[in-house]
Amino acid sequence: MAIASSADVQKNFGHCKDTALAEPVVVTQYGKPSVVILAVTECERLKKLDRRILRLDHLSDAEVGRMIEARIPAEHQYSLADIPD
Repeated sequence: MAIASSADVQKNFGHCKDTALAEPVVVTQYGKPSVVILAVTECERLKKLDRRILRLDHLSDAEVGRMIEARIPAEHQYSLADIPD
């Protein structure tokens, strides 16, 4: 993945756009990743993946087993009590 500062993107948008057609460009602000510039085709591909629905009867026993054994990492666990009203 290419990386460019927001200032570089402003100065060289054409180059960043051309790069994004081949690979995502991570735009940083104050040294931290802020946004990503993607080709439209890649964005559409990702949207299709996001909406894909799998039926359990289409999965192998091994795939179902991995899903059952999967655990949420401790740093991402929460309970509904943790969410403010």
